[in-house]
Amino acid sequence: MITRPTPQKIRLRRTMMFMNAQKPGLIKDAYIYGSDSIILDLEDAVAENQKDAARFSLYQALKNIDYGTTEVLVRINGLDTPHWQEDIRCVVAGGADGIRIAKCESAADVKLVEEHVEKAEKEFGIEVGRTLLMAALESPLGILNAYEIVTASDRMFGCAISGGDFRKSMHVQIEKDGIEMLTARGQMLLAARAAGVQCFDTMFPNIDDMDTFKAEVIQNRKMGFDGKSVVNPKQIRFVHETFAPTKKEIAYAEKLIRSFNDQADSGVGVYTVDGKMVDIPFFEDARRVLALAKATGVYHGDL
Repeated sequence: MITRPTPQKIRLRRTMMFMNAQKPGLIKDAYIYGSDSIILDLEDAVAENQKDAARFSLYQALKNIDYGTTEVLVRINGLDTPHWQEDIRCVVAGGADGIRIAKCESAADVKLVEEHVEKAEKEFGIEVGRTLLMAALESPLGILNAYEIVTASDRMFGCAISGGDFRKSMHVQIEKDGIEMLTARGQMLLAARAAGVQCFDTMFPNIDDMDTFKAEVIQNRKMGFDGKSVVNPKQIRFVHETFAPTKKEIAYAEKLIRSFNDQADSGVGVYTVDGKMVDIPFFEDARRVLALAKATGVYHGDL
């Protein structure tokens, strides 16, 4: 199924910052850094013998901390572990906005999680359908099955590639030009766009190598990603600046919309703007640019 867009699904998500759900000192003030979303992690960041403690910490945070407009997502443990079902109950009972499905490889994985989420929503008196889903694609199989994964549930708002595990499976290392993940990134983007969901790039682990990080973020934007996972607050600002439309892009979008409005009554569907042939898809993209510009605070017009 192609998921139906809702304000919750298409909200601005330039950055998703990972935080260890087990550490109250870190997660209690997570919203102050300005990330659009935070991902409270029950999976890789938590030792095997600390899963119960992490869930307790997570639940208390969800129930007692006001994160304001920051979206709160939770990465649950993999479906091949004994933890994921209780993770889901904790996430839903606490009222998180959504779940990131770790190591997702098939539509069946999504449907299984969806089944348990709905069961938990009914158990805890949560509106059925409130808890959104996103898929983390971490293996070649997950990438190859990307379209069936992102169309498996109407709760699905997006997918993200997880670079660490994916690179290990491909026997490659991080390269400055991103060539080691170019094919996977492109295939995932195609699947997301075909399904009408958002698409996010992996985190960049070396917080001291800002040059390579910035090059990767710029490439992400040029490829068409909606945002990027981050692991440190100092990475947030550059991502936000890079994903905001430029003044030139905003000005051209305004010109396109005005020209379209001028031509609408005459019934003209194809015409030229600044010497370039344009039609309805150009107008729709211009609307998207201005909507993004408004959401990022760099445009205050009324078009």
